[in-house]
Formats: sequence, structure tokens, C-alpha cells
Amino acid sequence: MILVVYAHPYPTRSRACKTLLEAIGGRQGVEVRSLYELYPDFDIDGKAERQALDRARLVVWLHPFYWYGVPALLKHWFDQVLAKGWSHGEGGRALVGKDCLWVTTTGGGEEAFTPEGRHGHPFEAFVPPMMQTARYCGMNWLSPFAVNGAHSVPDEVLQEAGARLGVRLDEWASAKSS
Repeated sequence: MILVVYAHPYPTRSRACKTLLEAIGGRQGVEVRSLYELYPDFDIDGKAERQALDRARLVVWLHPFYWYGVPALLKHWFDQVLAKGWSHGEGGRALVGKDCLWVTTTGGGEEAFTPEGRHGHPFEAFVPPMMQTARYCGMNWLSPFAVNGAHSVPDEVLQEAGARLGVRLDEWASAKSS
């Protein structure tokens, strides 16, 4: 099972995340947990989220790239769900061996993620916190999937990105079933 932990604080305004979610959400074996729909008051049900994670073989974190990280509710989700003794620390082995895929959208285009661009660094410079979160929990980190320039790219580019993400999940599922 593939668990998509989706965190967009303004989903009705999202072109990119919405397109990606539509491309993968209806697939067999995919469960989507839309955090801002489930927990508009930020009162996360840690037990329910851990049960969903228990069922997963692949965990996908899907969200817009916010201030070089994750939206507030996803950060809170990490704090509430990835509990010491469950996901890490002594006895914390619940996520060991599960795969983790980070899927994010950025407002800036690829040129913004260069030493000369407005962010001053390549996109890869912002990957370590997410990668370390997964690895700290014993998860297998997969190469991230990013859609840059989400505010300005044509709809066709977003559709193609959704198709590529779907193929990536299908390939993962196929490899795990053989």
C-alpha cells in the first residue's frame, strides 16, 4: 500500500499539488491522508496516522515547498506522529524498511534554484532535512520528485508531471510485487 500524506494549506488555490494528487489519488493501493481536511484545527489523531503508516510500504510526503521546508501542519504531523519509541529511539522500529518519497512543488522555476538564482542554492541543498527525517526513522529514502515553477508552468506541463509521478508509483509497485 502507498500512503500519501498530503499537506496543502490552501488546496483550492493549488494547481500543481492538485494535479499531482488527481494523477495518483485514484490508483488502486493508494490511500491519501489530506491533513488540512482531516485536521483543520491541528488536532492530529496520532493513533490513526500511525495505523495508516503501519499499512504502508511506501510513504509519500506531498506538499508545496514552504519557506524552504514543509507547511506548518505537516511539521506538526511529524512532531505528533513520528513519536520516540514508535518511529525512532529505543524500540522505535515501526517505519524501518519502508520506502519514503518526497513530492513537492516550488513557486520558483529551476533557475531560482541556482547559486545565482533568488534562492542562492540548488534545490538539492534543501533536501537534507526531509531525507534525514526519513532516514532517522529507518526508512529508505527515494530520489525526490519536484515540480518547479508551479505558479507559472502551463497546465500541460503539470499534467505531464502528474503522469510521470503516476509512472513512478506504478514502477515502484511493480518492483515491490515481483
